[in-house]
Amino acid sequence: MPTIPLDGPFRFYFYPADRNEPRHVHVERDGKEAKFWLDPSPRQAYNHGFRGGERRQILKIIRANIDRKRGEWNAFFA
Repeated sequence: MPTIPLDGPFRFYFYPADRNEPRHVHVERDGKEAKFWLDPSPRQAYNHGFRGGERRQILKIIRANIDRKRGEWNAFFA
């Protein structure tokens, strides 16, 4: 799974099998996992274990890097 290097304590990545889904990113840290849609604006798809403050922090990181993440999705699945 390709990892997207970003600031912060979270690991952002794609699953290659997700090619036919809308653009999104998976996030994990310490056994917790979430999925965030990138379009039309970042929003949570699901969450397994992240608390509210962590989800807000993840969204802040995603929003600050949205063009980069969309570009990496496009490049990976091209």
